[in-house]
Amino acid sequence: MSESSAAVAGSVAERYEQLYGVAPQGVWAAPGRVNLIGEHTDYNDGFVMPFALPHTAVAAVSRRDDGVLRLHSADVDAPVAEIRVDALAPGSDKRWTAYPAGVVWALREAGHPVTGADIHLASAVPAGAGLSSSAALEVVVALALNDLYELGLRGRQLARLCQRAENVYVGAPVGIMDQTASACCESGHALFLDTRDLSQRQIPFDLAAEGMRLLVVDTRVKHSHSEGEYGRRRAGCEKGAALLGVDALRDLPYEELDAALGRLGDEEEVRRLVRHVVTEDARVERVVSLLEAGDTRAIGPVLVEGHASLRDDFRVSCPELDLVVETAVGAGALGARMTGGGFGGSAIVLTEEADVPAVTKAVEEAFATAGYAAPRVFEAVPAAGARRVR
Repeated sequence: MSESSAAVAGSVAERYEQLYGVAPQGVWAAPGRVNLIGEHTDYNDGFVMPFALPHTAVAAVSRRDDGVLRLHSADVDAPVAEIRVDALAPGSDKRWTAYPAGVVWALREAGHPVTGADIHLASAVPAGAGLSSSAALEVVVALALNDLYELGLRGRQLARLCQRAENVYVGAPVGIMDQTASACCESGHALFLDTRDLSQRQIPFDLAAEGMRLLVVDTRVKHSHSEGEYGRRRAGCEKGAALLGVDALRDLPYEELDAALGRLGDEEEVRRLVRHVVTEDARVERVVSLLEAGDTRAIGPVLVEGHASLRDDFRVSCPELDLVVETAVGAGALGARMTGGGFGGSAIVLTEEADVPAVTKAVEEAFATAGYAAPRVFEAVPAAGARRVR
């Protein structure tokens, strides 16, 4: 654990003791993630390729045996929330506490004997930036309770429970990628994940060794997965699969896409959604092949293709994200695309190390000229997944 991570863990533990009067039984961390390629494919049983960020949600936690769950966040101006675990019910909580409380609910619903906890949280994952801040909160709580209650659950099992918490308890129809990335990623690698069976392959992804960098540009435009646009697109994908007679769009071969689109007739919106998902799955497989062949720079155009598909077919981009991509590529970047659910959030930019200052300056100046709030730009380095840190 780095000095900064140790300092954060110590600070969270100290604040926990101030809140609850005793030291925590442990401190855990779970990261946010960047998705390199594979957007809106996870709830279509498709392929994704995220990697974990150094930015983490940190939780100091102790178990309780009296049926009480106490929650506090350093990032929310509110007192400790106290909830009876037997009173947890989907849809009952519209506050930030729904995310950790939903994990407790999901564990108990699955038959695990979680009888309460005292939890203090702090997160460095930018909220609303498309970097999975909610999944990081869920996974860090799930891992802590898994350890404290000796449940013996593996990373992919924790991810499924966290996804259920967000789908059912919070009411956001997210796929499995974010929670799996937070729980299972490895330092220095991107995670090639089949979201149907959760089979995984860790793909080495060390851009610095090849003279490149991957930048995250947080547009500071907020989004929310709970809003209707995300759900409508998921329903449209399910409609497309039903019309084409497949269990999920993952089952439609890329080679048969044109014929399948023809069978959809005048269902123009469904046609667009289907085209994006099928071509995006193919893009994930292309990126994996290029990385494994050592041709990393060649993934740049694939990222740009992915952005065009998200912008034109899936229609989840926004002017700020489009401006990042157009400006970065125009300034010499190898490739760029929006990342995350869309409707705001962040874009990623693949660039030569020497071009980072020029690309960053071009994006910042373009935002200023357009009258947008200044973006936050930082380097994304593949980090470790969820772990105990104290």
